[in-house]
Amino acid sequence: MTAQDMADRVGVSPSTIRNRIDRLEADGIISGYHPEVDHEAANLPLQVSSVISAPSDELESHSRELRGIQGIIDVREMLTGRRNIHVDVVGTSTTDITRTTDAIDDLGVDTESSETMRTRHVQPFTHFFFQGTGSMSTRGEHDEDDSPA
Repeated sequence: MTAQDMADRVGVSPSTIRNRIDRLEADGIISGYHPEVDHEAANLPLQVSSVISAPSDELESHSRELRGIQGIIDVREMLTGRRNIHVDVVGTSTTDITRTTDAIDDLGVDTESSETMRTRHVQPFTHFFFQGTGSMSTRGEHDEDDSPA
């Protein structure tokens, strides 16, 4: 989405959008930009999501090791004792997926579950609740019922 598209959508000038983005970047709120990859178009049609348990005191090192395994595209560390690492894997074939899951097992962690993904939907986060804007519903629309009388 371009600055002009955003400006049209929220009713401000493109320079206002650019200034706000610059400020969010300077404040470290926006820390980078990442490509949105169509894995199927990139000949990586198999996508598997796994939930792993690792000892809490080894979480950071296992996370780092997982990010070094070919085929792993996303590693999320969770705030739980078990099922504390979620991993997304892509591959061209079951051979690719097996090679990656074998490498995960070689780390000595427990794979609790693995599911083949059918479709993934990613959308930008657009639900910032700023102080003084009134209450907002979970659908991003102003909730008139909760407005002060």
